[in-house]
Amino acid sequence: MKQVTATGQTVEEAVESALAQLQTTKDRTDVDIIDEGKKGIFGIFGSRPAVVKVTMIIDPIEEAKKFLIQVSEQMGAPVEIEIKREGKQVYFVMTGEKIALLIGKRGQTLNSLQYLTQLVINRFSKQYLTVILDAEDYRNRRSETLIQLAHRLAGKAVKSGKDVALEPMPSYERKVIHTALSENKGVKTFSDGTEPHRFIVITPMKRS
Repeated sequence: MKQVTATGQTVEEAVESALAQLQTTKDRTDVDIIDEGKKGIFGIFGSRPAVVKVTMIIDPIEEAKKFLIQVSEQMGAPVEIEIKREGKQVYFVMTGEKIALLIGKRGQTLNSLQYLTQLVINRFSKQYLTVILDAEDYRNRRSETLIQLAHRLAGKAVKSGKDVALEPMPSYERKVIHTALSENKGVKTFSDGTEPHRFIVITPMKRS
């Protein structure tokens, strides 16, 4: 949070001084008047400067967008970003000529970027927000692949009678697996490990 205290002959001058120091505009700040000041006799004797405290209002979504743009440029894959928000979920949909670089093998780069973007957005947000990063409709295609994988590994768990552990996945992907197998009477699923290395375990149900 950026905040400055400034003085001036009037409240308006004090605010202008603070805005100049913060390099921002009034609509992006909260202004708290500490002392309205006093002109004094002949504008000199007994005068007291106005004092204000000005705090910048930081938009967590904009900060996350700036982070993504900066990182993508550093990776040599500049992007354009479309933002959608549904409640506490924020979707960042990226497009660009070298978008494959940002997706990476099995979406590992995209998942890492998603995790870092979530850290950035929640550093500035007052309420916890969940970030979903997408590119070239990768998330939908990945969901279809995960559903197929879930059913195949559930069959393996039932056949072998042993637990099957999947590779670490972000919470969004783990939810796809849990949902896909929620009505499968032969197995149950649970998550284990700590973020960002949390993974799903598929356990066969014991036959009575």
